[in-house]
Amino acid sequence: MPGVPYDDDAVPLADLMPWSVAPPRLGRGWPAGPDPVSLRARWDALMKAEGPDREALFEPTRARTTRSAVGRLPGQAGGTERLGRAAGPCPEPVRALVAPFDEQWLIPDHRLIDAARPELWRIADERQVFVAGTGGEPGPPLLATALFPLVRSGRVRPLFRRPGGREPNLAPGLTAYLGTKLGSVPDPLDVLAWTLSAVRADLTVPLTADPARWALGVESGRRALWLMLRDGERPKLPGGRRPYVRAPLPDRAGELRYDREEEALFIGEGRIAPVPVAAWEFEAGGARVLEQWFLARTGESGPGALAAIRPVSWPQAWTSELLELITVLALLAELPPLPEDLSAPAVTAADLRAAGVLPVPPATRRPASVLDTPEEGPEGQLALL
Repeated sequence: MPGVPYDDDAVPLADLMPWSVAPPRLGRGWPAGPDPVSLRARWDALMKAEGPDREALFEPTRARTTRSAVGRLPGQAGGTERLGRAAGPCPEPVRALVAPFDEQWLIPDHRLIDAARPELWRIADERQVFVAGTGGEPGPPLLATALFPLVRSGRVRPLFRRPGGREPNLAPGLTAYLGTKLGSVPDPLDVLAWTLSAVRADLTVPLTADPARWALGVESGRRALWLMLRDGERPKLPGGRRPYVRAPLPDRAGELRYDREEEALFIGEGRIAPVPVAAWEFEAGGARVLEQWFLARTGESGPGALAAIRPVSWPQAWTSELLELITVLALLAELPPLPEDLSAPAVTAADLRAAGVLPVPPATRRPASVLDTPEEGPEGQLALL
């Protein structure tokens, strides 16, 4: 039960994956959104304004104004001159996870973001997986994403401390110790898969010394991991039950409603089916994912004039994304339940302390030194790292 302490000495996620970063903080809503075309239009509107008008549109905070001097985000192409006199096209928007299972877009410009967490940008590549919390029950406690994580609930834990899948962000000696119990040393993705399967609401992770139970948890976690990451491949429901648009969605989205008997999702007069009940009821962070996804695209815009620049009609891309999201949620909900004694016989935190795996060295809780490429500082100067 939530709030009731467990008594089995499971390993805290904070020890399993020692390095974590506070979630990025935008400070203003308009640099992110579900439609990249709107983001470019917002940027263009900002660039056309001058002086006090630009400052007002920007929505300054204590951390960022149009006069702030900041460096370029690692690996991105945003400018470094002060925003008050900047010109030119919008930096190419990148995909970001802004809420559980809600993939949107972000203008990757350091000048627009109050707390961009450059240490995360330095290690973001095709091998990286970010782990983030969902913010509470019901639903899965953790998410995994290959996109830049803007989820604001809980700390962000990269799977790797360096680019290229180098130096796993795991307690030193953990995989070697597990190898003595399981008969083979697990790789970092297997540890992450197990974590997704076994993690509990209090963010502790029971571990097992039983190879069969480990394989069962890893198999389930690998499936969940693939559904969260996907790598560009669209999942399919078994038996050809892929959701389709059965009645055209309106240009302007209407009310969202669900019919359980028909297994149909309605947007105004538009109809998508089949939509399994499990997909409709799937929750993360205490809210229905499909409802929150829809609200993020059709609800009232956030404060500020730039946030009001939005699509005037429902983009076709949103329909494709919605169909894929329905499939992902349905497949996640259909993952077979794991036995309550999955971790028996357990590998406890006390076992890891006795083996010298815990406590982790203090350095593992700090970012690794990543100096592979020079970074541009404010006004085009070379950043000193």
